[in-house]
Amino acid sequence: MSWLQAPFSVIRPAHDADDDAIWAILEPVFREGETYCVARDISRDAALEYWTGGSHEVFLAEKNGICQGSYFICPNQEGGGSHVCNCGFVTAAAARGKGVARAMLGHAMTTARNSGYRAMQFNFVVSTNTRAIAIWQGQGFATVGRLAGAFNSPRHGFVDAFIMYRTL
Repeated sequence: MSWLQAPFSVIRPAHDADDDAIWAILEPVFREGETYCVARDISRDAALEYWTGGSHEVFLAEKNGICQGSYFICPNQEGGGSHVCNCGFVTAAAARGKGVARAMLGHAMTTARNSGYRAMQFNFVVSTNTRAIAIWQGQGFATVGRLAGAFNSPRHGFVDAFIMYRTL
């Protein structure tokens, strides 16, 4: 499915007024502790700074004015590595399995190309996040590195993390 045929009405840049909507989807994901390297008890302000701060350009996927997901895009490194971008994705629980993450990835890849990035890299994909891995692989991302036991999952204990990469 193309992101242009996605199961929502719009992917748009996020604004400060979207903080409540972004927090509403970040909080359960961060509290669960299965996919991001943030403290499970992270505060709202710290979570929003993590997601929207620095050089992050943030987007929302909405359906009928309700946030279905969000992603950020930023340079993976500075200087000689700034042509490679990094992204983070989160999908609202009610929207999972409906193509939202796949559509956001398509949008992110288009945004990255249009912004002059030459590649996209995910630095730390938890090996038990099989849905995300399948989506990334389906869009041509290769696992270029494995970090053995690098993530301490509350559910699974120490599991691997992958570095995934694809040229644009």
